[in-house]
Amino acid sequence: MTPETLTGTIPAEVQAASLPGCLDRIYQTIARGLRDTPEASFPEDEMPAAASTYVEPCAALQRLETALQLTPFERDVLLLCAGASLESRFAKACAAIHGDPHATWPTFGMALALLEEPHWSAISRARPLRYWRLIETVANSPLLTAPLRIDERILQYLIGVSAIDERLEPLFHLLPPSPAGVARQADAAATRLAVRHWNETQTGNLQPLLLMGSHASGRQAVFEGICQEVDLLPYVLNAADIPVTPVECEQIARLWTRESVLTGAAVYIKTASLENTRGLTAFLDLLRAPVALEVAPSSSLEHIEGLRVHAPTIATRQRRELWMEALGALAARMNGSLDRLAEYFQFDERDIHTSGALARDAILSHPDADPAQLTWHICREHACRSLDMLALRVEPRARWQDLVLPASQMETLRQLTTHVRQRAVVNEEWGFAQKHARGLGLSVLFAGASGTGKTMAAEILAGELDLDLYQIDLSAVVSKYIGETEKNLRKIFASAEESGAVLLFDEADALFGKRSEVRDSHDRYANLEISYLLQRMESYRGVAILTTNMQQALDPAFLRRIRFIVQFPFPDMVARRQIWQRVFPAAAPAGNLKVDQLAQLNISGGVIRNIAVHAAFLAAEDKSPIEMRHALAAARTEYQKMDKPLTTVEVRGWA
Repeated sequence: MTPETLTGTIPAEVQAASLPGCLDRIYQTIARGLRDTPEASFPEDEMPAAASTYVEPCAALQRLETALQLTPFERDVLLLCAGASLESRFAKACAAIHGDPHATWPTFGMALALLEEPHWSAISRARPLRYWRLIETVANSPLLTAPLRIDERILQYLIGVSAIDERLEPLFHLLPPSPAGVARQADAAATRLAVRHWNETQTGNLQPLLLMGSHASGRQAVFEGICQEVDLLPYVLNAADIPVTPVECEQIARLWTRESVLTGAAVYIKTASLENTRGLTAFLDLLRAPVALEVAPSSSLEHIEGLRVHAPTIATRQRRELWMEALGALAARMNGSLDRLAEYFQFDERDIHTSGALARDAILSHPDADPAQLTWHICREHACRSLDMLALRVEPRARWQDLVLPASQMETLRQLTTHVRQRAVVNEEWGFAQKHARGLGLSVLFAGASGTGKTMAAEILAGELDLDLYQIDLSAVVSKYIGETEKNLRKIFASAEESGAVLLFDEADALFGKRSEVRDSHDRYANLEISYLLQRMESYRGVAILTTNMQQALDPAFLRRIRFIVQFPFPDMVARRQIWQRVFPAAAPAGNLKVDQLAQLNISGGVIRNIAVHAAFLAAEDKSPIEMRHALAAARTEYQKMDKPLTTVEVRGWA
């Protein structure tokens, strides 16, 4: 046995184990040596009979011996240590050999003197007994006379106790069986490749399986399916839990390799919370066991060498069928909304099964509620988790009556909702998705000065469509490091496609600006970022809303990929009057407010809102209704903030 590779074929299971018989053979061998050692004091009445000519094989011992390539002498040393831990007669024999009633342990010196076919190499750290930590020695003691003890996990394995090593137990967890109908197999060709790849792991091929795909649960389901195909126990390990120190990392890798060989286990390493791949790659280099690694889109793990297996993508029609299975008889009560569920939420089998079970419970608990609406909100809650770490979730509060825009712009916004509501019909039933692979999403540009209602319009659309709205924080997306901006955006787009959420990119010109002439490497990589964004926006299947107050700064190629461009004009006198009429809540105590005079302020709707809120606080402090004097004081403060003079024309007739 060498530590570099595991060779040899694990034999098939044999008949029932006979560990007592194996121990009895070792004890008789020791006793025979005692007979030939006059100085060893051992009572004659306790001297065993001659050794049997045949001992029924122990299945666990035979598997361990073959898998770890133990020599007959090393196997017997292991049995000697097992006997010392299990039976008192071994303790008496050891004490008799040592000539000390308290020295009840075996040693390498004893084994070399009494056991058959001894060899000195067995005591080496490169040999199986010590390399795989089958036995333990007392530190800082002479190796030949140091007490030997069998490793607790190996002893449990030999006596048939099913328990993972206690040093591995906090890190490695057995995956529970997937619910019926959920486990997804990789395609047959990929499974055959994976089986061959894991078989080659025992002959030196140490590269992992790289499970690719956009859904974490889909990647894990493929791993479970492959384990089922090759009859391996599926375990999971979080990459963030891998020890960082080389000594601990090496110990865990060696112990897991031993566990995998003995019990037939494979491990699936989750990498979602991994920040640095250095510790993971070191761990993979040390493993000599079947291992699969989840590789999410845009992950830094894509560069790792290994066999790539892709989790198949589920088409919309397949998702609809899965929803029907998950909901069962309740699917008939969904009022035709299954197509919308399958189109909006890019769930895999596990997600659909989980959401469907929650929906069934909710529908049965609330028989008077709309089952389609209940299921829709359950899907929203289930899907939003992946985006919550990447963007700011905005609760839509604005309604159509809060927005003041010209009639043509309002009509365009209502057409937007039509495109989203009917995309399942157009893309799937009418075949546009099969004919055109790109441009199936809805990309919208809201252009206009600050405060003209662009963000409010995004809230209204999300609320009207009953979708979550996520505002992208550009400071967290844009990075000065080459390639990082694309990775961040890739994560956002992938999560948004799964959740069906509406993405809001405020001040989009910071991301989607014009490509410049290449003068240095920074220009070249900046242009690559923009080119990537152009491609990703075209392939995105969800709803993306971009706002800008500098439309002229956007790249023309990007504008061509936008389905709708809505201009938000600066409000004129009539529009400002409507905004002032709607800005105060019904519960607010409005006094003698002169809307015509307030509309004289040449400001945007956002500034009007700020003045209204400030005036309300001033009125609350005065314990009076909101009056023109409060609005005037608030307007002066807001104008100072804008570094703009409040003219006499604007406040004419306020007194």
